Amino acid sequence: MNRILLILLLFSAGLAGCSKTNNVKAQIATQATIDDKIITNYLKAKNITASVVDSAGVSTGIYYTIDTLGTGSNLYTSSTQVTVGYKGTLLTTGVVFSQTGKYHPSFVLGTVIRGWQLGIPKVQQGGTITLYLPSKYAYGPFPQPSLNLPANAILIFNIKVYNITN
Repeated sequence: MNRILLILLLFSAGLAGCSKTNNVKAQIATQATIDDKIITNYLKAKNITASVVDSAGVSTGIYYTIDTLGTGSNLYTSSTQVTVGYKGTLLTTGVVFSQTGKYHPSFVLGTVIRGWQLGIPKVQQGGTITLYLPSKYAYGPFPQPSLNLPANAILIFNIKVYNITN
């Protein structure tokens, strides 16, 4: 009888453990609402008028301001190489976590964070843009210890596009 109770107890514990899931999609969706509120409050407090990036007619929650549009009419694709200068700041603390100096790195657009993929094409060569990225379009619920970024970090990027190569 004790064996049967022990087996039932272990079986029940196993089922209880299975019901707890780590639904990353649900976490990201919940965080998107929180991020949007934080970003819009920040923009309002700083008196910044920003536009929102939409993707296929759907608002992404990525806000941006264009300081300089740049020149040219380059078509951006996921294989477009961009040479940029940038400064990345954690919105909630104002701490700069990454920036370029005299050296301006080149990236293939399809390999960078999604916020850059959607935001950088808003300007042309010589253009400068400020992106306000919800965590979903940066690193999501995953902390980035090498950058000293917590999970769900909301980021600001000031980006200058030096060159565009297709």
